[in-house]
Amino acid sequence: MMKTSAAPNTRRADLHAWLRGMIGEDTPMPRLLSADASFRRYYRSWEYNRSWVIMDAPPDRESAGDFARIAGILLELGLSAPRIHGLDTGQGFLLLEDFGDHTFSRALADGADEHGLYRLATDTLIALHRGWSHHHAHQIETYSESVLLNEALLLVDWYWPEAMGDRCPDPVRRDFITAWQGILPQTGALPHTLVLRDYHVDNLMVLPGRQGVAACGLLDFQDALIGSPAYDLVSLLRDARRDVDPGVAEAMMARYRDAFPGLDATALDDSFWILGAQRTTKIIGIFTRLWRRDAKPAYLRHLPRLWRLLEQELAHPALAPVRAWYDTHLPHAHRLALSRNGMHQPWEPSRMRGPASLLLPQPPDPSTGEPR
Repeated sequence: MMKTSAAPNTRRADLHAWLRGMIGEDTPMPRLLSADASFRRYYRSWEYNRSWVIMDAPPDRESAGDFARIAGILLELGLSAPRIHGLDTGQGFLLLEDFGDHTFSRALADGADEHGLYRLATDTLIALHRGWSHHHAHQIETYSESVLLNEALLLVDWYWPEAMGDRCPDPVRRDFITAWQGILPQTGALPHTLVLRDYHVDNLMVLPGRQGVAACGLLDFQDALIGSPAYDLVSLLRDARRDVDPGVAEAMMARYRDAFPGLDATALDDSFWILGAQRTTKIIGIFTRLWRRDAKPAYLRHLPRLWRLLEQELAHPALAPVRAWYDTHLPHAHRLALSRNGMHQPWEPSRMRGPASLLLPQPPDPSTGEPR
């Protein structure tokens, strides 16, 4: 029977016991590296003059098997995903190749060349999309319009009650759904590919000693789906957590277009801005949820950037129906309510229509504490 999440101390003891069986009885208790916006935790262990990273993915919340499966696909394509040295899907433990601590975001903070790192990240996406177009099919779910719409509804279900003091009225929610249903079909115009979903500088690693795109280490791809090639470009170039130089972003879009001269440039542009608005809308809802439900207020500091991004995205002509909804129902005065007020006066959860409500069937939330 599959184990469910245990108390942290018990689960860490279980992890240590598993690790001793994998590496050796003398293996010390691993050191916690980080916990991300989901339920995953990461540890590092040293033994015999080498190190490993251990992913703790509680099986009632996460899927260790999905990470291993997508890692295998990426490795087949010649990209640098961590190699899997041990896997226990029942307990949700993975023993991974250690890529170190030098993320792209850390390298940028240390003064690395922004254009060079983003060029490497863009070239890695180009290699992924080229390789996938010649790759055999895998049983991976599609990033469907329904999934995209349900993600966008996170803003209505979580941000709206905080900004407006009550749940979103049903007619307003229906208008939101209708607006998105009118534009999301345009994102299906491009040939589909593997979408990693959280492709940004916090999840990319600098791997010294490797050449070309192999120098870009990939992390946090376990929730990958099949969808538009524009999505990961959005994740990279319209980052929720850092300001990307506009000139760099424009250069990377041009680099991607030049790599695929047969791709419909207008369809790519429209998809980029539509998915940009969808992703930003989703993340505003997720960061509000992380604060309210999961007691992680630090994410609120990103809301001003997210609203700036969203207003830029809504200015694109393809977003006209969604822009009209925002201007009518969530105008500027309500767009930074949480940023201005900090810990907003709590609303009553019983008044909120939760994510399983009106009109749309809800797929399983694979990360629960997203973002993607």
